[in-house]
Amino acid sequence: MHHTAQHIPSFIQALAPVIDRYGYLAVIGLIFLEDFGVPVPGETVLIASAFYAGIGRLDIFLVAILGFIGAVIGDNVGFAIGKYGGHPLVEKFGKYIFLTPSRIQKVEDYFRKHGAKIVVIARFVDGLRQANGIIAGLSEMSWLKFVSFNALGAALWVGTWSAIGYFGGDHIQTFLHYQLYFTAAVVVAVLVYLAVRLMRKRRTAGTAKPSSH
Repeated sequence: MHHTAQHIPSFIQALAPVIDRYGYLAVIGLIFLEDFGVPVPGETVLIASAFYAGIGRLDIFLVAILGFIGAVIGDNVGFAIGKYGGHPLVEKFGKYIFLTPSRIQKVEDYFRKHGAKIVVIARFVDGLRQANGIIAGLSEMSWLKFVSFNALGAALWVGTWSAIGYFGGDHIQTFLHYQLYFTAAVVVAVLVYLAVRLMRKRRTAGTAKPSSH
């Protein structure tokens, strides 16, 4: 699919030199760095790269695949930092990404209560997206659980913003203007999916439970 390049939004024009010079490396590299706390515009790079795919300069499948890989690996680096570096390391460097000890404690408590849901939804919340893996590691979530739900969140996030960047064309600015609504719709869809999954799991467990005599 090719759009006309008559009107390229200003935020994409600002990233043009980076994408032109580094191409796919910018996609995977910047999303990877953003996902363990480095303050780089990973989401914007993904949308801009998908837009460039829409006008024929990049391949949308490679953009999506590399975006997904960068997101998953970056969050796993964050998880390792939280799990093995612990509170001393996170509190020492957390101030650079606005992770104060009190904020860390609040988010950590929330992770312990809501675990999987937060890992998926955090992907769509700026600020929480960057700290997601670190806090999951600190809260002692199992790695297998984290990597499963993190991959689901990354797939939804990459799919959503790649599609908007690719198909948005001249209307991409309008889509981004209503970004909050898009995010809310995706979050609701994720919550519904997780609720249905949990209900099925409980129903299956209830059916499998041996009856007492």
